[in-house]
Amino acid sequence: MRVIPLAAESLGVRSLATFVEAGGIKILIDPGVALGPRRYGLPPANVEIESLHQMRRKIQGYARKADVVTISHYHYDHHTPFFEGLYESSSEALAKEIYAGKLLFIKHPRENINFSQRKRAWAFLKNAEPIAKKIEYADGRSFDLGGVTLEFSPAVPHGSEGSKLGFVVMVLIDDGRERVIHASDIQLLSRKAIEWIIDKNPDLLITGGPPTYLGPRAAGSWEIGVENLNEIIRETNAEIILDHHIVRDKRYPEFFDELEKRPKTFAGYLKVEDRPLEAYRRELHKIEKGEGAEVPFRL
Repeated sequence: MRVIPLAAESLGVRSLATFVEAGGIKILIDPGVALGPRRYGLPPANVEIESLHQMRRKIQGYARKADVVTISHYHYDHHTPFFEGLYESSSEALAKEIYAGKLLFIKHPRENINFSQRKRAWAFLKNAEPIAKKIEYADGRSFDLGGVTLEFSPAVPHGSEGSKLGFVVMVLIDDGRERVIHASDIQLLSRKAIEWIIDKNPDLLITGGPPTYLGPRAAGSWEIGVENLNEIIRETNAEIILDHHIVRDKRYPEFFDELEKRPKTFAGYLKVEDRPLEAYRRELHKIEKGEGAEVPFRL
């Protein structure tokens, strides 16, 4: 099985887009990319916009190769909407290129979903249904793609139990030799999600960490995230790719240090330098204005 991380916070954008080739089946997972409109009270720096466009081109390139597209939930950093979006680098044409003629496995648009995501799912389906090869609601279901199995979790919270951000589905890809789980936006906070991962016993887990960058609003999430990911490591011995929300926090290397097996970011897995641009947005704005500031990566 071939796993190619495409876009995430360690590569300068909000995303967890991943491409997997298994048994000749080419699968694009969560094909979205976005920037936070405001961070530290500031809009994205110019280098973030450049990174957004670079990651968009990468996603579109892999979309052209894909047979299958999966969508864990309807936030815009996890699917590409059919509208012109400045901070999503999206358009109707780009969305059509991703979804047209593809087999789509998507989070159920009406069950276990909050109001905001239900509206986004409706808009997505209105445009995707006429052009997709086929659309399957994936929650809790398994699909045989000719020797490659895609198994989706039941809907689990987007973060901790009772999250106002709704629900997501995880996907297990099994080609008979290797098992890979893409666990988008579980934030390592839900027991239901952790138990599903342990039960499926992956060789590789791709997931996002807790949103510790939110400060008091995420109180306790650091400790819970470390505890839960260490449990997964002990029970499965899986290789871990960890990125997304946790990398919006400048302290993410300290989080990694507390784990019993050190994970890789998307950038680390690709053997390139981490560039957590959003976490350093204040510094980036100062640099762009010619003021003195330093960042721990090259620009």
